[in-house]
Amino acid sequence: MALPNATMNVRSVNGHVSIIDIHGQVTAAAEKTLMEAYTQACDNSARSIVLNFGGLDYMNSTGIGLLVTLLIRVNRHAPHQRLLTYGLSEHYRQIFQLTRLSDAIAVFDSEAEAVASA
Repeated sequence: MALPNATMNVRSVNGHVSIIDIHGQVTAAAEKTLMEAYTQACDNSARSIVLNFGGLDYMNSTGIGLLVTLLIRVNRHAPHQRLLTYGLSEHYRQIFQLTRLSDAIAVFDSEAEAVASA
């Protein structure tokens, strides 16, 4: 079993938006950490979950798969809940476009833009 190589902190911006700050590597080992962070973000009754990738060191194809799994959970949890992101490097922005994740997860340049859109 792989050791977790990512940490995630959850912040509540207001009653409607929670931010998950992602640090480290998003790989298969990060699954439990990511899902626990999502559960904590939902405890705040957030209608929008914002993923902050500013501290991302690395994400592989399994990490992309985890984001798809998270997106499915978001869509099932609350039909009106949204998943947004910011802090992606140009490389990962391109991956989001190629995989069409950017069609389902809104990508922003900054926290302020993501929160304003939420």
